[in-house]
Amino acid sequence: MSVWDDLTGQSEAIAVFRAAADSAIRASGGDASDNSMTHSWLITGPPGSGRSNLAFAFATALLSSSPDGDETTRRQVEARTHPDLAVLTTERVIITIDEVRTLLASSQFSPSVSRFRVMVIEDADRMTERTSNLLLKALEEPPPRTVWILCAPSEADLIPTIRSRVRSVRLRVPSVQDVARLIEQRDRVSPELALQAAQESQSHIGMAHRLATNDDARRRRELTLRTVLGIRSVGQAVLSAATLLEVAGEDAKAITEEKDSEERASALRSLGIEPGGTIPPALRSQLKTLEEDQKRRATRSLRDGIDRIMVDLQSLYRDILLAQLGAQIDPVNVSVLSEVKAAAATSRPEQTLAVLDAIATARRRIEGNVSPALALEAMLVAVTRKDSV
Repeated sequence: MSVWDDLTGQSEAIAVFRAAADSAIRASGGDASDNSMTHSWLITGPPGSGRSNLAFAFATALLSSSPDGDETTRRQVEARTHPDLAVLTTERVIITIDEVRTLLASSQFSPSVSRFRVMVIEDADRMTERTSNLLLKALEEPPPRTVWILCAPSEADLIPTIRSRVRSVRLRVPSVQDVARLIEQRDRVSPELALQAAQESQSHIGMAHRLATNDDARRRRELTLRTVLGIRSVGQAVLSAATLLEVAGEDAKAITEEKDSEERASALRSLGIEPGGTIPPALRSQLKTLEEDQKRRATRSLRDGIDRIMVDLQSLYRDILLAQLGAQIDPVNVSVLSEVKAAAATSRPEQTLAVLDAIATARRRIEGNVSPALALEAMLVAVTRKDSV
């Protein structure tokens, strides 16, 4: 089984990375006939396109004896336990400079069992300029057998000096059919549910998996759409903003709660503390650090949940607009299709465009640290204005 088999809708990018891995293997045997391989890579693409999956598939190929990867290395990379792999991923809002310093120190080591030492940075766009400049020095003068793989939504999310020192590979949005086929095969769900999840996630692979396998996630998404479709007054807009925040909070809690409890239990075991036992004062600082990290993760999960609601609402009003224009394009939100048609019949396209503009403005405001409650209220007031015209 090839390490590339689980990737979907990215045949061009896979061809580039497989050729690079093959080139690296042949170069290690003395064949330097091509220059497909380089020491630093940037994988860009929209959320859900599989940036991280492709990065770790490439890492597996580089750390294996074959460009298709071997099973032992694959398991080690999946568990993040391979001795020649270092990963920087953050569940916070930003990647700190101390985290990058630690990774840079690790990048100076020689590989122990493989040809390369591979350094992967997920969400490289979360680095501040100062942190990016620190990474730049490592990219300018890397050790001879260290390979960097960065992941970000777009090249514009990184400073120009880093962009000039990496080979960039852009991913495209997978088709709905490709994502549905992957979800059906991997998660063992019905073809109908897989297709609905792929449509409603707008080909976001991770979100499609969640919608296909989690009834509560599907319920919360449908509640979001029906809440907004039911707004008729400013008062309802304010109440609906609170409802959307509550839904985002429940979604974030569902994602983080189980992981938080597992991390705490693991930390207690490693410290030799029985479940329910008293924590010695000398060890409390370590648990406090863990709790602070979990709070930061919860903050990021909430922000991501709010942004996901915005994306869902954009898809909702996109469907309404297409219905108003009579476009023969498949809708995203098949679960509320009757409500979409009713909303399209009671408003005009220019009003729907005004709501789409309000949603885009709210996303920018929240990204700029405006209170999510205020941004959501202002956005939903635009819905009432649409209905009153």
